[in-house]
Amino acid sequence: MTAMRQLVGEVLRERRVSQGLTLRDVSGKARISLGYISEVERGQKEASSELLAALASALDVPLSKVLLDVSSLLKVEEAAESYLASIPSIAPGDVSASAA
Repeated sequence: MTAMRQLVGEVLRERRVSQGLTLRDVSGKARISLGYISEVERGQKEASSELLAALASALDVPLSKVLLDVSSLLKVEEAAESYLASIPSIAPGDVSASAA
């Protein structure tokens, strides 16, 4: 399972890039260091709720939308994991399974 901080980072980076903003642009608007934002986007730092709110504001998107997007990614990931867990595995050398 992907860490929640990585999903948050993916959503924030996608928003920033889709708006054509640089890390420097967002850093100035949010008053958060460029390096810290970069670490959050790469999933290396866990963002506090205050930091997330500042980043969402700098990206002109409601925090609820950021969290909804993270939730959607998490839902897809959980469904994929559930599906993969439901597939029986075939042990190496299992002749009966490979003959089917």
